Amino acid sequence: MGRYRFRSPLGRATGLGTAKAGAGHWWAERVTAVALVPLTMWFAASIIAHGGSDHMTFTGWLGSPVPAGLMILLLIVLFWHTELGLQVVIEDYVHSGAKFPALIVMRFVCFALALAGILATLRIAVGGWAAAPSLSMASLLMQPSSMA
Repeated sequence: MGRYRFRSPLGRATGLGTAKAGAGHWWAERVTAVALVPLTMWFAASIIAHGGSDHMTFTGWLGSPVPAGLMILLLIVLFWHTELGLQVVIEDYVHSGAKFPALIVMRFVCFALALAGILATLRIAVGGWAAAPSLSMASLLMQPSSMA
């Protein structure tokens, strides 16, 4: 035990990993954060501009190529940035066997939410799905009965 007292800080840190392993993660966090600034400003300005619009007007606007592309880009960058940040939180503060399952669940949830948003945006942009009649339970309950 006495010999470890005479080791330099570098000597004590040897074998604990390399600083290069986290550089890519650090850069990805910074790049996604910078990309989120204009995308979030665009999204907020768009929501404010369409605040008084009805559903048809808003979906017509979101269905055009540029807003749909920017929305998909926003969703990808937003949930990638979320995943990167939550990964750091879990790795730094979960000190049990739950760390690995928590990382898996967190990545799955971020991916599922991003996919749901992208599919919803594509559904509006393509317009084909939105025009198809829906046979959901809510739509069946809202229709007037023909047995009167």
